[in-house]
Amino acid sequence: MQRTKYAKREEVPDVIVDELSLITGAAAEFVESGGVSGRILIHRRIMRDIRERLRRGDDVAVRELARLRRICAERGIPVELIGDESAGDQFEALAELALRTGASVLTADPFAQKVCEALGADVIRVRIRGEWELDRIFTGNVMSLHLKEGVRPRVKVGTPGNWSFVEISEEPVRRESLELFVLDLLQRVHDDLSRTSFIEVQRENTLILQYGEYRVVVTRPPLSDGLEVTVVRPIVRKRLEEYELPDVLRERLVSRAEGILIAGGPGMGKSTFAQALAEHYRSLGKVVKTIESPRDLMLSDEITQYSKSASGEGELHDVLLLSRPDYTVFDEMRDDEDFQLFIDLRLAGIGMVGVVHATSPIDAIQRIANRVDIGVVPSIVDTVIFMKAGEVAKVYVLEVSVRVPRGMKRADLARPTIQVRNLFTGEVEYEMYVFGERTFIVPVGGEEHEDHGDSRVRALLDRVIGRYIEGYDLRVSGGTVRLEIPPEQMRVYVKKLQRRVHKICQQFDLELEVSPKR
Repeated sequence: MQRTKYAKREEVPDVIVDELSLITGAAAEFVESGGVSGRILIHRRIMRDIRERLRRGDDVAVRELARLRRICAERGIPVELIGDESAGDQFEALAELALRTGASVLTADPFAQKVCEALGADVIRVRIRGEWELDRIFTGNVMSLHLKEGVRPRVKVGTPGNWSFVEISEEPVRRESLELFVLDLLQRVHDDLSRTSFIEVQRENTLILQYGEYRVVVTRPPLSDGLEVTVVRPIVRKRLEEYELPDVLRERLVSRAEGILIAGGPGMGKSTFAQALAEHYRSLGKVVKTIESPRDLMLSDEITQYSKSASGEGELHDVLLLSRPDYTVFDEMRDDEDFQLFIDLRLAGIGMVGVVHATSPIDAIQRIANRVDIGVVPSIVDTVIFMKAGEVAKVYVLEVSVRVPRGMKRADLARPTIQVRNLFTGEVEYEMYVFGERTFIVPVGGEEHEDHGDSRVRALLDRVIGRYIEGYDLRVSGGTVRLEIPPEQMRVYVKKLQRRVHKICQQFDLELEVSPKR
């Protein structure tokens, strides 16, 4: 550990220690180095927090306090409890005590330093250097660093879908080393507060911060069974052109797709693709914004990144509805609130790109279908991109029509049915419909072949439909009659033709599919 005073000074008569300087051992080392000639003062507000830690099973602060008292006893330095434990903010309590006693506050916390100095207190800040240097660890194909007290440190090495864990030391991680590492990162972020270095979440048992290209997640007991730190280099910047997408998908992303789900398992490259898509839309002159938790997409300054963690209830909904971006990228959608926000913004006409964890593309669709009336699903999601090992593995497009679902024969069972079609092959792979109160997702097997020989059915339907509607398309294929009607004439079809057409199809044991003509 390295200490750096902000101002040169002789021995300090009285020193007030804060919680972090105690936990990290900085206070004990400061006394051991001969930096104190008077008393060590511990505010009772700090002791209240230490007792609360102990009740949660975290005894590191108590152990460091015992160590500090032992070192002070060896050097004849008094340790005194002082102040009111019911005091509110810890930093303000320390500053008030320093002003009242003339003592200096010893802190390893950059935020405590700022608050105490702003209130006029004298501050000694010690600089902490952690054991692990991220730039040295994250070389080659290292994707993430995993540290947990009592466990050997490991890194994940490889590429999305093809990685393995590698131990980088035979020695288990010590709690004290991990505390110093976290504090070192906090100090680095504080010294470089910017668009790329910031604290996303800071709660009692959780800390999420972004330090340059590194995303850091810290959890403490009782949330986790030990202090754990995960550092991820989250995004490999990639342009959309590098994916070598088929022309049919590139054309759809630019001209037709406005409700996009990017699905796949953890580490399969979903966020990387979402980032590339966001940058592509920006290059086309679109207004693009993101919703992230935490904000770890590496994007151009023109793209505004919103933090879901930092927003209040309904705040993002109101901001995005009023600012009306062309596209909003939601990375990642997890709970009901996330999906509802995606649905509301999409139905309001905003282009949406949502990133979801899913084992298959149909699972991603079902997570939307379970939350809305099935007839509006294609208005919310029209394109599903499934990522595997960093590449686009499959793309589904969604279309809705009124038809008798496959497996049903009675014409009066016609209902809104979503066809999930493979964009690359053109084949329908699933049908989705509601029967009773349940939503069914039915795999469609086999290929469809157009039947050119049933002139009797075609002639009969042409004669009936042609009396009322012009410009329709009719095709008999694989036991199914497909009828596409100009949208403005759908009302005529429903009022004058629907029952008769259903009856003809039932007579010849054919399924019927009716959809608006494009």
